[in-house]
Amino acid sequence: MQPKTHKKKLSFWQIWNMSFGFLGIQMGFALQNANASRILQTFGADVEHLSLFWLVAPITGMIVQPIVGHYSDRTWTKLGRRRPYFLAGALLAAIGLILMPNAALFVAFLPALWVGAGFLMIMDASFNIAMEPFRALVADKLPTDQRTLGFAVQTLLIGLGAVIGSWLPYILTEWFNITTTAQEGIVPLNVIWAFLQGATVLVASILWTVLRTTEEPPEKIVSESSQQEEKGILAIFTDFRKMPKTMRQLGLVQFFSWFALFSMWVFTTPALAQHVWGLQASDRSSFEFNEAGNYVGVIFGVYNLVSAVFALALPIVAAKIGRKMTHAICLIAGGIGLISILWVTNTEMKWLLNFSMIGVGIAWASILAMPYAILAGSIPAKKMGVYMGIFNFFITAPQILNGFVGGFIVKHFYGGQAVYAIFTAGIMLIVAALCVYFVDDKDDIVQ
Repeated sequence: MQPKTHKKKLSFWQIWNMSFGFLGIQMGFALQNANASRILQTFGADVEHLSLFWLVAPITGMIVQPIVGHYSDRTWTKLGRRRPYFLAGALLAAIGLILMPNAALFVAFLPALWVGAGFLMIMDASFNIAMEPFRALVADKLPTDQRTLGFAVQTLLIGLGAVIGSWLPYILTEWFNITTTAQEGIVPLNVIWAFLQGATVLVASILWTVLRTTEEPPEKIVSESSQQEEKGILAIFTDFRKMPKTMRQLGLVQFFSWFALFSMWVFTTPALAQHVWGLQASDRSSFEFNEAGNYVGVIFGVYNLVSAVFALALPIVAAKIGRKMTHAICLIAGGIGLISILWVTNTEMKWLLNFSMIGVGIAWASILAMPYAILAGSIPAKKMGVYMGIFNFFITAPQILNGFVGGFIVKHFYGGQAVYAIFTAGIMLIVAALCVYFVDDKDDIVQ
């Protein structure tokens, strides 16, 4: 039984400050999402193998987040409980951001493709170290009736950071005339500079949160009598077996949601290059291929901008119709958005992709907030970190599955046409919406 606690309400700017680090994390994450496939293809990866290289992200997340959550629940230092972890994660992620697009510099040791994939693994593991404590920090510090607002503010900052990260390579080319082409096997300079700037913003935003946020010692959150628990890393497996019913129900929703998102991140660049720009899968050094890659950043920025704006409305909508209904409607909007991409067939129609991304942005805002707001009310306070980490299993497992089968399906069932993977992703989001009906949200507050 979760002990009753009385947490002080925080002002909007206190919530903003404690979540501000997410701006930099998501800027780096957006640079990865919009450009990793292009970078890996530049280094020689085939379309059908892209999802396999992307496996490093969910696999590291599955391993890292529960461990970080477990130990952050038991940590108390001069920096507090959660802050040491997201500071360390940010510094490591910044190193990965700087090195990944420059993997060609290390070809004397290994092929650039494998070096790039290695730096992608380091970068994503570090993002996971930084991200997990932020979710737990909101649940630590906010009372129940402020948690939807807390996760919505995180979503707003995630959206703003992702807009900047997604658009940055395009802006560097269009506004500052930094080249978008390079020799075969070399990442364009606009992408290299964007990753360097992303690393700088990541470290600066994390330091803002570390220096402007306080944490209460764990003893003030739960009583000493509730501290009797299994020690050691094996406790994670016990906690997994005893996870709350609501978490299990949300797991199915998360499975279909994140299977869809992984397809979108991995296959949008080759999908647009083939389906809209009309290029062959092997054409990776042309101006048109990099133009398609830049435009992926543009439309990814659009969905993140929509997400940032819509995040402000989420607490209001959820208060009126409930968190479950809100999440289901948002997922359906995202599904329709992805499905509509199939009907954009040439560069004269490319502007329509921005309208497709409106639905995706609405879904993304809800995916980043609603499941966590629903989950937080079902988790014991003393295990908030570890359960937020375990919940990540339902995010990483579908991505891992997609990583193994996604490329195979594109090659053998879709004839190498990646756009059909995007279409399937839209169907998956609608299925996720149907699964929301079966979730038990006892902590919901409807006005």
